[in-house]
Amino acid sequence: MTPTLRRKLEALAERREELERLLVDPAVAADSARFRDYSREFAQLEPVAIALAAEAQAKRDLAAAEAMRGDPELAELAEEEIASAKARLAQLDDELSLLLVPKDARDDSNLFLEVRAGTGGDEAAIFAGDLFRMYSRYAERKGWKVEVESDNPGEHGGYKEIVAKVSGRGAFAKLKFESGTHRVQRVPETESQGRIHTSAATVAIIPDFEEVDDVAINPADLKIDTFRSSGAGGQHVNKTESAIRITHVPSGIVVENQTERSQHANRERALKRLKAQLLEAERSKQLAAQAESRRLQVGSGDRSQRIRTYNFPQGRITDHRVEGLTLYDLPNILDGDLDGLVERLTREYRADELARLASAG
Repeated sequence: MTPTLRRKLEALAERREELERLLVDPAVAADSARFRDYSREFAQLEPVAIALAAEAQAKRDLAAAEAMRGDPELAELAEEEIASAKARLAQLDDELSLLLVPKDARDDSNLFLEVRAGTGGDEAAIFAGDLFRMYSRYAERKGWKVEVESDNPGEHGGYKEIVAKVSGRGAFAKLKFESGTHRVQRVPETESQGRIHTSAATVAIIPDFEEVDDVAINPADLKIDTFRSSGAGGQHVNKTESAIRITHVPSGIVVENQTERSQHANRERALKRLKAQLLEAERSKQLAAQAESRRLQVGSGDRSQRIRTYNFPQGRITDHRVEGLTLYDLPNILDGDLDGLVERLTREYRADELARLASAG
């Protein structure tokens, strides 16, 4: 661990001690809001205190083992104890470094998943369907709930566009690196010459959390259209104009919802998604101002960046943001086995954040 990171860690330890004193202050205890905020912060710093205590113990164990080296009868045991203590210290050093990475407040949030066909015509729509199925299978493995809010099926399968809400603890933390352009290379079923085609689909991951209720929208900025739904809901929704399309004129953001039987319910769900997109758009601007480029666009909904290629002839998947991240397990990944990709991207993100913290001084 660098001296800079060590100083940051020491500052967190000092803050925890300060919070411990504040929490027993009668004035703080009488103020429920302050007490709640301090208690939450104290709990967040608890893993740091536990790891630092374990590190201090490992250092004591190392010193005791080194002191035994001078005793011929204990020398062999001492070497084993020294090796064990050093290994433990190295492990704790890694753990403490990771604890310095600020927790993303949105990690436990639900999310809106948007998949749209890009270049490639019918094949792009089919690929968009493959991606949606991949995420749906992954959500199923995690025990999350997937609710389609709007869809526009492709003429030969898949989707020109599909939007769904994914609900489950930690959903955003797992899928926040998926935003961007996904490219596929394969021979389409309609290709008689066996030529490989390249097409693309875009994915946007938008967090859905409580702050969206605080987003104010001027009704004059909204253009609201109704239409007959083609989604789930049976004959009723097909006979009435219950589906809603809302356009936020200043930003150009368009959201639809057609899953509910009533126009009012569809309007409420569409407005909530619009607020989530506006909130995330503002956050993305702030991030762009802080750093011109980030390898991992965390849940920004940025569809301009090509992030991944799915090559069917070779059975491989390559993530272009991380050097050397190529997996030859395409069938299982498309079936929802995303843990390998998710874990690698999470490690890379943490490494980037640690490097940024170290360079910040």
